[in-house]
Amino acid sequence: MINKKAKVGDIIEFKNGLRGIVEKVNENSVIVDLTYMENYRELDLQERTVVNHKNYKIVE
Repeated sequence: MINKKAKVGDIIEFKNGLRGIVEKVNENSVIVDLTYMENYRELDLQERTVVNHKNYKIVE
């Protein structure tokens, strides 16, 4: 499967259903804002994370 790179503003899903909004696209990864998820606070996550292009799928 060829994974096309996400663009800024895309919503991606990764690692067991976590979702976030792409804030920045780097050569090998994206920086994702996780506060998009309704249960963000319950999951006790950092606000942002880095995800390799191989490790996500574009949802919206």
